[in-house]
Amino acid sequence: MEPEGNAVVYCEGAFGTPNGKTAHGLVRRTSRYRVACVADSRHAGEDAGRVLDGTARGIPITRDVGSALPLAREAGLPLTHLVIGLAPDGGRLPDAARGAVREAVQCGLHVDSGLHDFLSEDPELARLARERGVRIRDVRKPPERSRLHFFCDKIREVTSFKVAILGTDSAVGKRTTAWVLVDALQAAGLRAELVGTGQTAWLQGARFGIVLDALVNDFVAGEIEHAVWSAWKEAHPDVIVIEGQGSLMNPAYPGGYEILAAARPDAVVLQHAPARRDYDGFPGYPIHPLDRQIRAVELISGKPVVAVTLNHEGIGEAEIPEACAAITRAVSLPAFDVLVQGGAPLSDVLRARMDRP
Repeated sequence: MEPEGNAVVYCEGAFGTPNGKTAHGLVRRTSRYRVACVADSRHAGEDAGRVLDGTARGIPITRDVGSALPLAREAGLPLTHLVIGLAPDGGRLPDAARGAVREAVQCGLHVDSGLHDFLSEDPELARLARERGVRIRDVRKPPERSRLHFFCDKIREVTSFKVAILGTDSAVGKRTTAWVLVDALQAAGLRAELVGTGQTAWLQGARFGIVLDALVNDFVAGEIEHAVWSAWKEAHPDVIVIEGQGSLMNPAYPGGYEILAAARPDAVVLQHAPARRDYDGFPGYPIHPLDRQIRAVELISGKPVVAVTLNHEGIGEAEIPEACAAITRAVSLPAFDVLVQGGAPLSDVLRARMDRP
């Protein structure tokens, strides 16, 4: 995919936190835009990659949208887009962000948003966009019912090996692990495709996918099936990696059931943050034990969890190997931190599984 333009990613107050996960995904990779900078006053003057992963990516963080414009222009990346990088609980636009969107539109920037508040339906913003000749695109706006698919069992036709990346919580790194795994499989000589299931994967330029929580429930299974089937039909991959959503037992975001039922993965990888005690954003709701979550996935799907991938939040770099070893001792599965180790070890596990008769 050729980039549509140069983007500032708006993430005020959230970069480096779970509520900034859309911005994190765009900093780590996107083919839809060239990310020129991130706007978050808390980290102004820092490098976004260094804040996020400890490695500079040449993406500066600015105080606000206004200061991003000249900085990007001086870097040879004059801005064309503002992308909302916030992923707050409930997907609502914070009041403070509305002024940033208005400023961006007045400056002639297109606006892309994955929130549940549809900015294109805001009378003032829509009027300004018309006057300035720019587009406001709401990625989470539900598709027309006539375009939706009902489950029809065509998933049986898919001969690609299917891997679902599920998690023990929301905002735990499932999509990032899915992309790292796709890269590793391709590096190993396999044809691999990602099927995205959220707005961030779309913003990153995923070729195949849906925005699951924008869909009417009756069509969720059918849309998942159709996305996986389309990836198989059009790209002929050896492996299809399916991004998970939420977690089976999350009180607010119970996700993964439809993926297990409709996509029928051949194997599951479970992303886990061992330093977390409660579900993301819900103090007092303890995360169910890892072994119980593994049993639940295997009971529902009838397929194995073949590895656990580590989210190392709250864990020092020197402690990561022992954290992985502790998971292996506890659940007798290989455990990897793909952000530190890369995706090759996980890819090897899956390739061995594919080779079984």
